[in-house]
Amino acid sequence: MRVAVIGAGLIGGAAARHLATAGHAVTLIGPNEPADKRAHRGVFASHYDEGRITRRLDPAEFWSRVSRASIDRYAEIEAASGVSFHSPVGAMLAGPERGAAIRSTAAVQAAAGFEAETLRAPDLARSFPYFAFPDTTLALHEMGGAGHISPRRLAVAQRTAALRAGARHVSAEATGIEKTAGGIRIATGAGEVEADRVLVATGGFTDGLLPGLLPLSVYARTVARFEVDKEEAARLDGMPALIWLENGGEAPYLLPPIRYPDGRIYLKLGGDPEDVALHGATEIGDWFRSGGSAEVGARLEAMVRDRMPGLAIRRVVTDACVTTYTPADRPAIGRVSARVAVAVAGCGRGAKCSDELGRLGALAVLGEALPDWAEVQDVAPRGGEVSD
Repeated sequence: MRVAVIGAGLIGGAAARHLATAGHAVTLIGPNEPADKRAHRGVFASHYDEGRITRRLDPAEFWSRVSRASIDRYAEIEAASGVSFHSPVGAMLAGPERGAAIRSTAAVQAAAGFEAETLRAPDLARSFPYFAFPDTTLALHEMGGAGHISPRRLAVAQRTAALRAGARHVSAEATGIEKTAGGIRIATGAGEVEADRVLVATGGFTDGLLPGLLPLSVYARTVARFEVDKEEAARLDGMPALIWLENGGEAPYLLPPIRYPDGRIYLKLGGDPEDVALHGATEIGDWFRSGGSAEVGARLEAMVRDRMPGLAIRRVVTDACVTTYTPADRPAIGRVSARVAVAVAGCGRGAKCSDELGRLGALAVLGEALPDWAEVQDVAPRGGEVSD
């Protein structure tokens, strides 16, 4: 079958790899990362970064399950592509011991049966002296593949593996989808692509191709990176990735020292406390080019100094990205018509588990049933079937 996958990011690249290795004629459509983000005028993606936490631990069984499946295939993806992207330094989820989120995380971990060490304040202070936690803290520390990934290198790895399996890549933006007598025609900046079916995996830019079809909310996000020198990075050697599960539902996340393409070493903190909605490609593009909010950056700096009071920060850099949500807090995966399927909305968790989300998207575009355990957002088009 000729299958086009629109969106060469994490989910789209994963779907292309799964489809190509299954023997389908795959065309992956989507531009590469722009060389100059501030000057770029096309579509963007939030995987233009070096750090995302990866872990099996999660308060929700669905997100834990898709993460476990993806982590189990990391080595396969690295071998198939020759691109390394995974740093298994461990990950820790911590929060107030009586908090619902940490208790749900412990329940999911116990039911799934993967290993995680339970730690309380005295043990945390001994094992991780660079962190400062309240005395009422309960933490779950996971190794076994947990740690962090480079999302930009994972996207390259998926695309490379797909190409090695026989796919082709059209490095251009898709601008339209229309029905033909024999299938689907996709207009791109590099010409037209003909396919039997198409999977749309375009994240926050989905509404530009399928306007008004899916119940997606796109929010502006600011992240902060804290530069440290090599001596400070050495002091933090062995630091796990950290998520702090707050009682109010917030879950700021902190990455250990990572060397970025500019040659500098940064810790990264995400967890923007504000939901600023973005509407349409113009607003999203303007936000990506903005570099994020200085006010939110200051709040993130205060957070990291509270959690790591001894951290020797050389400078603070902010950056902008977006997160795409569905009402169900689950990915939107399924067919919206006989020939068009979607796989979007990582809901803030999609990077680490993108390979399994892409696999589910591949099933959807082929017309195969999703597994019974796959809790996904209903993608039945509002107002009827999409015209294809």
